[in-house]
Amino acid sequence: MLGRRVLIVEDDPFITLALEETLTDFGLIVAGSARNVPQALGIVQTTPFEVALLDVNIGQEKIDPVADALAARGLPFIFTTGCGRAGLPEAHLERAIVEKPFYVEEILRALREELESAKSRKD
Repeated sequence: MLGRRVLIVEDDPFITLALEETLTDFGLIVAGSARNVPQALGIVQTTPFEVALLDVNIGQEKIDPVADALAARGLPFIFTTGCGRAGLPEAHLERAIVEKPFYVEEILRALREELESAKSRKD
């Protein structure tokens, strides 16, 4: 996974900072981080990355438009949430999920699996 570019969409600045530091420590590149849906959509349209971590609830907003935009571009993503599958966008119930509070190993495993799955879909 070294050098893979990751988008983080998370409204909690402490979680964002922890993810940025952890991912960087493990050789990933944080291509961008967003704290709201419009900012995330802007990054999706302008910044190259290979996988995204999406918090399901961004403040009062739902992540649905960002998940839809990523799915339309064929980009893999993982939901992070404290609400379980019940809180996922209806159109993306089959997507990978890591429940909060999460451990580094869970995030890294989910990222690895999503990247491998995306590669096998392209081959």
